[in-house]
Amino acid sequence: MSSPHLKAIVFDIGGVVCHSPFIAIAEYESEKGLPKDYLNVSITSRGAGGAWQKFERGELSLFSFYKDFGRDLSDTRNGNKWYTEYCARKNIGCPTLPAMLDIDGRELFGRMMRQATTFDDHILRAIHRIRATGKWLIIALTNNFSKQTTNHPSESSTPLTAGQQPPMRVPDSELRFLGLEDGAKFHLRALFDDFCDSSELGMRKPDPEFYLLACRRNGIRPGEAVFLDDIGMNLKAARVLGMETIHVPIGGTLNAVKQLEGKLGIDLTSDLDHDNNTTSAKL
Repeated sequence: MSSPHLKAIVFDIGGVVCHSPFIAIAEYESEKGLPKDYLNVSITSRGAGGAWQKFERGELSLFSFYKDFGRDLSDTRNGNKWYTEYCARKNIGCPTLPAMLDIDGRELFGRMMRQATTFDDHILRAIHRIRATGKWLIIALTNNFSKQTTNHPSESSTPLTAGQQPPMRVPDSELRFLGLEDGAKFHLRALFDDFCDSSELGMRKPDPEFYLLACRRNGIRPGEAVFLDDIGMNLKAARVLGMETIHVPIGGTLNAVKQLEGKLGIDLTSDLDHDNNTTSAKL
């Protein structure tokens, strides 16, 4: 059923507009002989004080993050406790858990970023077709990390918030390691009317204030937006505020676009045979 009251479509980036970094985590878990979702549970269970969460709020530099991320994920005492609790919540048997771990934060994050530098064809097509109508705002709301390459904080267009670190130069060689080619950030941002980046704004999903800030910046109410994300807790926070939501599971972008198509009442999926003959675009 269409939603004529909608004024904006809000997209998550990793796992929606671009391929999911969780694919790389799953591969890494398999190589390490870890149970499925062990590292994901460790990342999310650490809460606001975790290296991942601090990094996405712009509170850690890249190289400090590598060290802290690896240390967090190598913590089997907490990791095993959290995974045991996860299994109990899911009502699944808990497998044998690792006695020790040595996770290389840089290696894992590099894999995640290289996985996430390819656009999803179905979402990219939808964005282009939505933009062509001129009827809706297209907004990105992403938990991201700073890719600043300047040594001069004064050049940043966004003031630092409490706890954020000033931008520091990330060497070009490291950006290449992460799959972030020169200009990639700006190529991605050109798709959107507004790009709400956690590392620049000092807050991250599922903090309700992050969603509300995105709405205020674009002169809309939460109930006038539909939000697409791959993570349940992020979608739940959006629904509480009054946003319509669409879940985008791994491998489920076409179905998500069809749901969006129904809400907007426009064609977002025709000519699939032609489009599927093209290769995925890189950032």
